[in-house]
Amino acid sequence: MSYQFIFTLGLCACLISCTSQKMEFHKNKVIAHRGAWKANPYPQNSLASLQAAIELGCEGSEFDVWMTADGVLVANHDADHEEMVIEEVTYAQLLEKPLANGEKVPTVEEYLKHGMKQSKTKLIFEIKPSGVSKAKGIELAEKSVAIVKELGAEQWVDYITFDYDIALKVIELDPNANVAYLRGDKTPQELKDDGFFGFDYNIKKVKENPHWIKEAQDLNMTVNVWTVNNEEDMKWLLDQDVDFITTDEPEKLFSIIK
Repeated sequence: MSYQFIFTLGLCACLISCTSQKMEFHKNKVIAHRGAWKANPYPQNSLASLQAAIELGCEGSEFDVWMTADGVLVANHDADHEEMVIEEVTYAQLLEKPLANGEKVPTVEEYLKHGMKQSKTKLIFEIKPSGVSKAKGIELAEKSVAIVKELGAEQWVDYITFDYDIALKVIELDPNANVAYLRGDKTPQELKDDGFFGFDYNIKKVKENPHWIKEAQDLNMTVNVWTVNNEEDMKWLLDQDVDFITTDEPEKLFSIIK
């Protein structure tokens, strides 16, 4: 048996093992909205809040993505940080004002690399619509898919967005990506026809259209509902057997599930 053949067998075994490990994500419906920050002294979308969600055992941790004026993708919920509009300043300018816990505003590359150190909690990647132009939003979508592919993070990442054109661009660039729509103005069938993985709608919209839950699941699509902090709503959604519940209070949701 040649050394080359032995090496090839070993490499294949390693690849199979790594792939298997990456697929061992939690299955508990709990998505931490901007990380697990509310019960902890961590800023939203910080690496610390992501790590807290991972340690809590959440199935996923959501984060929001913007692009700076010099093309750097960063994780931040609002369009601005410390009175600086993210799309209008450079990343170097953002670094001048750290987060409340002393962290810097994380780049998406840093955020993904941190999340990829484990294989239990998925990274729910929200691409924010651009306040500058539609073209900038599409550019952000393109750069988002590119960096996920470059890092080999596809198995960790599910995409969500309020912008339908951004979502369609992601699906075009990566037909195998899990993409869900946030705005709530499309039926499950419309989303299915356009290649979506599922919908991710506000609790109010889902309560107005409860039949969409079964319709989506009959189409083999996932149902995620945001942002659910009320115990009664959590219990109702669990009774409906939705796939995911996005919440600022993952600890509360875990206490109900258990």
